[in-house]
Formats: sequence, structure tokens, C-alpha cells
Amino acid sequence: MNQNKLGFWVLTALVVGNMVGSGIFMLPRSLSEAASPAGVMLAWLLTGAGVLMTALVFGNLAISKPNLSGGPQIYAKELFSKYKKVSLLSGFMSSWGYWIGNFAGNVAIITTFTSYLSTFFPILTSKAALFTIGSFTLKVGNSLTFLVCTVLLWGTHVFILQGIEGAGKLNFIATSAKVIGFLLFIIIGLFAFQKSNLLPFVAPRMDEAGRSLGLLTQVNNAAVSTLWAFLGVESAIIFASRAKKQSDVKRATILGLLLALAIYVGISILVMGMLPQEQLIRSEKPLVDAISAILGPIGGYLLAALGLISLFGSTIGWILLSAEIPYQAAKQGLFLPQFLNENGKGMPVYSLIVSNGLAQILVFSTISSSISAAFDFVIYIATLAYLVPYLISSLFQLKLALTGETYGRKMGRVIDSVIALFATIYSVWVIIAGTSDLKTFMLGLTLLASGIIFYPQLRRNHQMKTFEK
Repeated sequence: MNQNKLGFWVLTALVVGNMVGSGIFMLPRSLSEAASPAGVMLAWLLTGAGVLMTALVFGNLAISKPNLSGGPQIYAKELFSKYKKVSLLSGFMSSWGYWIGNFAGNVAIITTFTSYLSTFFPILTSKAALFTIGSFTLKVGNSLTFLVCTVLLWGTHVFILQGIEGAGKLNFIATSAKVIGFLLFIIIGLFAFQKSNLLPFVAPRMDEAGRSLGLLTQVNNAAVSTLWAFLGVESAIIFASRAKKQSDVKRATILGLLLALAIYVGISILVMGMLPQEQLIRSEKPLVDAISAILGPIGGYLLAALGLISLFGSTIGWILLSAEIPYQAAKQGLFLPQFLNENGKGMPVYSLIVSNGLAQILVFSTISSSISAAFDFVIYIATLAYLVPYLISSLFQLKLALTGETYGRKMGRVIDSVIALFATIYSVWVIIAGTSDLKTFMLGLTLLASGIIFYPQLRRNHQMKTFEK
């Protein structure tokens, strides 16, 4: 029914809303810690170009393969379609990794919501001890942060169960408010921008061992964080089966990316010019601190309120994504059939419960870490989990263009081949940059490998279906 379908502007709002979420509020600090201003700008430039190529890949695949809806992880199965066992395994593992990235990303948004809520309730950052067990001390701020994150997660869960149309409209309203608010922030920031805060423009950064990092290494380190800003660019693709018109999917993806890119680059550079680098690196809520330096406490409160509206909208969008991924994967036979269970409103209720249950486990990272530390931990895991499906999507598009499948014109094949090649190179580059840290690499690998536990059951289900036929 068309009333339960998503139109062009709602799809665009999902793309912008899911990209412009926690990243816009926390990344200025993370990037300043990872790289000097020159490194940050280079990382944005390279990431923007790479993600544009990836977005074009998604848009092309949505048009040429409309039957493969549900996200980039679905293409893994088709990439190895000639080999049934490899096809099933690659499709499942890609879906599993992509799913991990989504509910982990949702946790990053929820923790950022709590960070900006602390503007109104400073007790959320209180370091007073609640109790101590052995060497572990639970602080008041950490315990309250955990409670707020939990209430937001499950409160949104209950709201989404009422149907996608209402959730989509509320996300649209929140996204509209954030775009208008950020445009005003950019205008104000232009008047407060100080070039001196960007100096030294090229400066070394230190790693955990105290070694100096050059500009190229800084760009590599910042690339994973800047990519986090664009996770969600494929949102319209995931909801393609729920779109009113398939042609809206590619248009919403490209427009959403361009809007998000303008907002991210503009605000990121402006904040670096509004706060000294040392202060920015220490900030738990950099945008509030930047605007407070200009307009005083009232400006900080206004921006914090905008942040809460924005992050609530993003929470809706990301929880929708987290549930839709295993639901659509199950439709393609890549996840356990239980994930197909729906409620009376057509929402994947089983998938929602499991996704948010796993997200709740990651929320425990707020118990022993500061909000910014918890954010950094989660976005690294989420970003690396996304990169494998992104790479597979690019390779699948390259395969279609080279073989001529779904193509009638040679010129279109050549252009799409070049686009897919650049998208592939970009994904490989960020994977190499992101896995250079052994600890992060092993943690991400462990989370990805954990899916093997459920694969035998999936394979048995496939064998039973084949036998029944």
C-alpha cells in the first residue's frame, strides 16, 4: 500500500539524517586529535570523493538490480553466484558485519545524545564515586549516562513498532530542523572564524607510544573518522523496497550526500577556527563550546537543544536501519528465518528486539569510559564493519560493468567501470588505514568471526529447503 511507502523527501531525510548524526557533534574533536588542520582537510577531500563514488555505485545498483534491496551486503551473495556455498557464506558474513556496524553506530549516536544532554544536566559528567568494587569505581555520571542511553534506546524501539510511516515523518521533521540549525551555525561561525586557531597548519601528532606522526599518517588516521561521517549514505538503498518510486532512490542518495558533505566540511573547518586546537581536543561537546565562546551560555543551550533534536531523529533512522538489515537479508535467505517475523504494522519486530538487545550490550561501554572515549571506541568498530560491504558493492558494480550485464550502451559501461574502480580503491585504502592498529583490527575481526556460530544453522535451513523442492 502506498500509504506505507516512503517518498523522495522522506528518503532524502533518512540519508541526511543518518549521516548527519553523532559525527557532526563529536568529529571536530576526534579529527583535531588525529590530525593537524592540513591533515583534516585532506582527509575530508579524499573521503568526500571516495564516498561520492560509492554513492554513485549504490545508485546505479539500485536501478540495475532493483530486486536486490536491503543494503550493500546483499550484493556479496550475487558476486559469487556461480558458487553456491561461497555465495551463501559471503552473503551471510557480509550481512553479519554490516549489521554489527549499524547497531554499533546507533550506540555512538545515543552516547552523543547523552553528551549534549549534559549541557542541561551537568551531573551526567559527574566524577563523584557511586561505589567501588576492587579496582573498579562506578561514577555517578557514568551510571546516569548508562540509564539515559538505555531509556532512549528502548523508548525509540517502542515508538518504531507503531509503523514506518510515522517514524519516517518524525525523522523528516528532525532532519529539517537540524539542516536549518546547522546553516545558521555556519553563518554565525563565519563571523567568529580566526585563522590563528588553525596554526600551525601542518604540525605533528603523537601516537600512544609517543612517536611523531607525519602528515600522510595523520590523513590515514583521520580517514576512518571522516568516513564515519558518511556512514548511512546507503540508507535509501536499504529502504528501496519500501520506496514509492525506485527512481527516487538514486536521487535521494546523491542529494543527501551532497547536503551532508556541505554541512560536515563547513562545520568541521569552522569549529577548528572558532576554538584553539588544545581546547578542541579536550572538548566533550565541541559545537556547544564553540558557539558558547561567541554567544555565551544562551548560544550553547540553543545549540545543545538543536543537537538533541537532531540526534533523536538520527536514533530513529539508525534503529530502523539496524532492524531492516537482517530482515532484508533473511528475505534473501542470508539470515535466519526468525528475522522475518513482523508485527501488525509490518515492522520486523524480532529483528528490532535482537538488534537493540545487542546494542544494549555495547551501551555498557559508557560504564567505565568517558562519553568521548566510548564514542571513539564504537565509531572505529562500526566504520571498519561497514567497509567490507562497501568494497563488495564496488566489486559487484565493476563485475556488472565489465561483463555488460544489465547494460545496453558501451559508454555507460565505461563510465560506471571507472566509478566502481575508484570506489574499490577508496574502500581498500580506508581498510588498510583502519586496520593498522592491531588492537582495533583484532577486535573487529573477532566481532566479524562471531557470526560463524550461527552459520551452520543457516546452512541447514538452506539444505532443508533444497531437499523439500
